[in-house]
Amino acid sequence: MKVLIAVDATPSWLAVVREAVTRPWPAGTKFCMLHAVDPYHFVKAPLLLARAKGAAQSQLKSAAESLQHTGWSAETEVLLGNPRKVISSFAQEWRADLILAGSHGHGDLARILLGSTSKAVLRSAHCSVEIVRSPAKGQERKTDEGMRILAATDGSDCSMSAVRSVAGRPWPKGSEVKVISIPELIIPLREFPYFEPGEVEEINTFSLEHAREAAAKANELLEKSGLKSCLEVPLEWDIPSRMILAEAEKWRAHMIVLGSHGRRGFDRWTMGSVSEAVAMNAGCSVEVIREPSEEKEKEKKGAKS
Repeated sequence: MKVLIAVDATPSWLAVVREAVTRPWPAGTKFCMLHAVDPYHFVKAPLLLARAKGAAQSQLKSAAESLQHTGWSAETEVLLGNPRKVISSFAQEWRADLILAGSHGHGDLARILLGSTSKAVLRSAHCSVEIVRSPAKGQERKTDEGMRILAATDGSDCSMSAVRSVAGRPWPKGSEVKVISIPELIIPLREFPYFEPGEVEEINTFSLEHAREAAAKANELLEKSGLKSCLEVPLEWDIPSRMILAEAEKWRAHMIVLGSHGRRGFDRWTMGSVSEAVAMNAGCSVEVIREPSEEKEKEKKGAKS
């Protein structure tokens, strides 16, 4: 596994590095610490640009050493360019499987700013992305404590890839996973006023059955991997992203994992996707899984053989 850690000049980078150091990873995992220095800010001060690069390199070296001390391979890279573009392009060039990024690159407004670095990377990356958030005060996870992972699925191939990603990786001892599947319920006289009540009930019954089947399938996969897991299929109606966020807060999840798109597909340039809404508004870390390309799958199979 290849993990790219995006390090910036804000306090959030400490949480990202801490997460990488304290979490178990598959054997042979390689890390790369990346800092993108935007030259736009130094157009009239080239000497300061050189100093900024030097400071970034020093920062990365310190972060890489913390990983190396725990036995992992870690390299560093300082590149010039807009972080919103550099991180994704380098991740593709380096063939990263996962990008770890802080929850904000421009302060606490990152949740609502369209141009935030994290949101740009989430949209443009060709691999999975984890938005790392520091836990709220009093909810910090001890290093010997397991993680509570909320895995969302709608039964689509992409959401099942997210579940398989969780099942196929090591996690801290005592970790548990809760599978959540949101039924796509419709309300009579609101979305489809031309449907009879009986027809609406039939559609909702089918949606509920599908959600239960999707949750059961994911839960079975997780149990077979040896992880402690349970499932949740909410019966109340609301926007899926809100329901996922509400369950994460209620369960005090340390991380939410979901696919980059569901059965309806995904346009990486549009607002409002479930994965993006969850990633930008969660109170915990969120990992958005993208299915690996056929080329990358062949590489993995070749490495195993």
